[in-house]
Amino acid sequence: MSSDAKDVRTILVRGAREVARRDGSRTVEAEHVLVALAAMEGNPAARLLADAGLTEDAIRAALDREWEQSLAVAGIAVRIGLLPQATPDHSRDPQIGESVRLLLKRALDADPKVGGTRFGSVRILVGILDTERGRVARALQAAGVDRAALRARAAEALAAGDH
Repeated sequence: MSSDAKDVRTILVRGAREVARRDGSRTVEAEHVLVALAAMEGNPAARLLADAGLTEDAIRAALDREWEQSLAVAGIAVRIGLLPQATPDHSRDPQIGESVRLLLKRALDADPKVGGTRFGSVRILVGILDTERGRVARALQAAGVDRAALRARAAEALAAGDH
């Protein structure tokens, strides 16, 4: 198995699927991939995220704020911290959701010159950061993260050989 396949499998199949399972989700979505990337200590994408203030806990807090804000738009006032935690179902095998399919397509479509053909964590992060709409983009905005600047740093890391 190529190292690219191992990288993608580790991030998506193991890491993000476990995050989705803990969250009680039926599908693995882009936010689960982002949390999984941040949790991968020593990984180039995790370092980029941490440098932007996006630790696993910070991402989860931003996702909670995004959910609260989205519900508020619909006239529903809720505090995430007051709700019961999801009950992880370890027998559940969350399937890859549409937002992950889209982020993988965006990662594959990213300039091939940027980082060569290697498909690792930083390229996956680029696919996430190329998303202008959706839950992750709104959560990053709620966290005060300059998504374009982080995307530029990720592209620089790819060009420098970090994958």
